[in-house]
Parts: sequence; C-alpha cells; structure tokens
Amino acid sequence: MKPETRIRIFSGTSNPSLSQEIAYYMGVDLGKINIKRFSDGEVYVQLQESVRGCDVFLVQATCPPANENLMELLVMIDACRRASARTITAVIPYFGYARADRKNQGRESIAAKLVANLITEAGANRVLACDLHSGQAMGYFDISVDHVYGQPVILDYLASKRISTNDLVVVSPDVGGVARARGFAKKLSDAPLAIVDKDVKVIMSQRL
Repeated sequence: MKPETRIRIFSGTSNPSLSQEIAYYMGVDLGKINIKRFSDGEVYVQLQESVRGCDVFLVQATCPPANENLMELLVMIDACRRASARTITAVIPYFGYARADRKNQGRESIAAKLVANLITEAGANRVLACDLHSGQAMGYFDISVDHVYGQPVILDYLASKRISTNDLVVVSPDVGGVARARGFAKKLSDAPLAIVDKDVKVIMSQRL
C-alpha cells in the first residue's frame, strides 16, 4: 500500500497520456475525476475523491479545441476550490491565446491577459507553463508562474540520435523566433538556420 500523500494530480481531457506519465514519474496515482459534456456542449466536472487540504495539480493544455479545453480547465479549478483544496496549480503544457500578448493594431484584444485573469479568478494559486510564446505573458498573471523550457530535453534527445549537422536544419516560424532558433542552432554544433517569412511565403536560409 502506497503511503498517504497530500499531492493530488488530476487530468483534463486534452492529453491524458501525458498526465499519466507525470503521475507515474511522481509515484502517485492520477486522481479520479468525472468530466463530461452535456448535450448543449457545457462542461461538467466532479472530483471523485477528497482534495481537502491537498496540493492539487491540474494537467490541462489549452490546445485545440482551445475554447473547450480552456473552459474545462476553469471548471476543474473551480471544482477544486469549492472542494477546499489547499493549493491549486494549473499545469498548462500548451498555453492557448499566448500569441495575443500585445496590441499590434487598434481595437485589438490582449487575450493573453484575459485568459490569465480567468485562470486567476477561477481560483488557481500557481501556473506551470511550458515554452510560452513570449516571456512577457508571465507578467499578465497576478499569481506565481513557473515557466519551464523544453529545449534541454529536445537537445538531449537529438544528441542521443547522433544526427549529423549536414542533415539538420533549425527553423524559426517567424522573425520573432529568430533569437531562440539561433540559440538552439548554436547548441547543435552550429546547425544551419532557416527563417520563414510569413508575408511573402518564402524561406530564407543562412549559415550562422
């Protein structure tokens, strides 16, 4: 019999396999939770075990369908808050709406701030996000944010494959990602760098 733990990990429906791997790594069982949709699409969440006084981690990415997954996360947070969880951490591997983090034109919404407010008001105490679109998104939260990077894991994986730099190209999806892509390429023995120009739909390639 496993020792009693005050940590509870619950999975949303966005990526249950990832949640299971996290729980396995932590040496705990995934919490029992009932998530379903009503006929009109509304999200229903019920925790099927006590979380009173526990530190709860909710694993739910806001990937496509972004709106459904975001609403599911909010309802999960609310359920934990009403069940008297001690702390609630929203683990968001992919943070949707993060690209809308500033106003490029007039009359635009800064949706990243709106989503941050929703998560905070729902009752989350902390957010753990991975590779946010930009670091400034962390400042939109009025709660603590842990921003983790996937680059070290990917670099270790590629190094284990012993891929020749002649067969490897690092691509930045836009001009804004060039600095990150260049740093990535340098750590891969100065692999070639390509930049996608979204305006003219061409790819420009250059050696670092």
